[in-house]
Amino acid sequence: MSLGVLNNISAMYAENNLNSTDSSLQTVLTQLSSGSRINSGADDAAGLSLADGLSANSAALTQSSTNASEGVGLLQVADGALSQVTSLLNRAVTLATEAANGTLNTAQDSAANSEYQSILDEISNIGSTTTYNGQTVFGGTFTIFTGDGTTGGGFSDALTLSTLASDEVGDATGSAGLTYTSGAGTATSTLTYTPAATAGTDYEDLATTDLTDQSDAETALNDVYAAVQDVAAERGYTGAQINALNAVSDVESTEQVNVTSAENSITATDYASATSNLSKYEVLDQTGISALAQANSTEQLVTKLLQ
Repeated sequence: MSLGVLNNISAMYAENNLNSTDSSLQTVLTQLSSGSRINSGADDAAGLSLADGLSANSAALTQSSTNASEGVGLLQVADGALSQVTSLLNRAVTLATEAANGTLNTAQDSAANSEYQSILDEISNIGSTTTYNGQTVFGGTFTIFTGDGTTGGGFSDALTLSTLASDEVGDATGSAGLTYTSGAGTATSTLTYTPAATAGTDYEDLATTDLTDQSDAETALNDVYAAVQDVAAERGYTGAQINALNAVSDVESTEQVNVTSAENSITATDYASATSNLSKYEVLDQTGISALAQANSTEQLVTKLLQ
């Protein structure tokens, strides 16, 4: 090896290697302290892009699951209100049966009819005042949620609940169905729920009934019986929607776990590998400093030759 003072090639090599080692050492220390293998785009550009996409999917799935829970909350409020209506209708059946028997005197008929009308008023009040998050449950159109999440390009969910304000099915606007699609390509599954009543079916108008005489009581009794069946059908429909939403929520929760696991496998620090690299780079850093010092000392040999 020739000796010179213009350029110390050995020192330059040693310095470059030392800088590279220091950079790798800082990267490992950052990975260990943050718990993440990717802390900048320079660490793994492709992995960062994929991880960011998975993170967005996870956020969408989390919100979608929350929306489903809110939908369940709405339907549970509706079911609770319908349960109260059922109890009131059962009492109305009792009163109408007594009045239709023809054994009540005028005063008793009047008292029975008064209570009967109060029951009808309370049922109407439940229908108009039952709300969820400030919106009427049994009137107008209530959109529980409309949201999309994407995992591998194939995940979506949406639910719109149309509530009925008229006495005939089909007069409400919007759609009343749940569709859930999961999978990619041809691997799909769809869950669809349809209303219990057929469009155009008349609900019973109890507001026009009374128990003033035996004939009216018999008519009222038939209408109340029919109303009980209508409410039972709606409770069944509501219960089915709750089950459907819970099923969607369960699928989304499982999907979220899978997405989070995939993201974790890309970004999480492998501590066994990182600690091994830490030891390696610490040794290389020490030897690099020694090598640089040794390379710089060769210039002193030139001065000795000139003595």
